[in-house]
Amino acid sequence: MLKESKASVGSKPNREQWLGEAVSELSAIFKERGYEVPPVRVSCGFAHTSSRSVIGQCWSTKSSDAAINEIFISPKLADSVEVLDTLTHELVHAVDNCEHRHGKEFKAIAQRIGLQGKMREASAGPALKQKLTAIALKLGNYPHAKLAVPVPSPSFRSRPRAVCERCGFKVPMLKSWIHYGPPVCPMDQVLMEKQGDWA
Repeated sequence: MLKESKASVGSKPNREQWLGEAVSELSAIFKERGYEVPPVRVSCGFAHTSSRSVIGQCWSTKSSDAAINEIFISPKLADSVEVLDTLTHELVHAVDNCEHRHGKEFKAIAQRIGLQGKMREASAGPALKQKLTAIALKLGNYPHAKLAVPVPSPSFRSRPRAVCERCGFKVPMLKSWIHYGPPVCPMDQVLMEKQGDWA
């Protein structure tokens, strides 16, 4: 005797199922512009970064034993359209396989899809926003309750450190060397941010 599946017709999708269906819907937008969205796994979870402002992250196929792009949407997000907007940004990274970060190659894809603004935080322009709103209505509410993530109070007595705003790389700084200022990130080749007590 066959038992009824928990994911039977009429049952509500969980977060990952909703996100999977969202990828299918968004893939059509990419296809219209000549881009193929590769196989991806999308989960609700924290991105691996020191920045509390990061709301989405895509990992390249090189980082996954399954050789597919892994995408994480922050549990701080609960609005369906905002989740779709963030997911679209991360799918651009997946199409590029995270090869060019937010460089000109990423920008070319993002703008063609309908994202606008600074590329590190590029979000849907008016035309794309309409499409995302329609997809949100089709999928229904994102089945997730927003998670309130407290921002830690800065400690002015903490040991000085330098942190890369892009990749999250951290390096402790010795008091005898801080007068030189923060170093350059060895991965992103950008000046790192000061953290802690640099006085």
